[in-house]
Amino acid sequence: MEFDEKGMFAISKAGHDKGNIYVIWEQKEDVFFLVDGQRKTLARPKKKNRKHVQIVKEIPEELKNLLRQSVTDETIKYILKRYRKEKEAVKEKQG
Repeated sequence: MEFDEKGMFAISKAGHDKGNIYVIWEQKEDVFFLVDGQRKTLARPKKKNRKHVQIVKEIPEELKNLLRQSVTDETIKYILKRYRKEKEAVKEKQG
């Protein structure tokens, strides 16, 4: 899958942070720089090999719009929190 926009979400598939969700902040060759606004901030992103993350394709449009504005660590925390809540709500409806 081709990386085409800063701000997409990625889920860690390997390592001690397996299952954690991040925002892709930057890409260099086969490495992503990931942030979550708490432990991995904009100033100190997590460096993760591309093959160790799963990119989330479907992100609500309102969250994408927030990422296009002036972004801070607080904004990233808020966006990820909203995404997790929406995902849990969908799970509850399904099952």
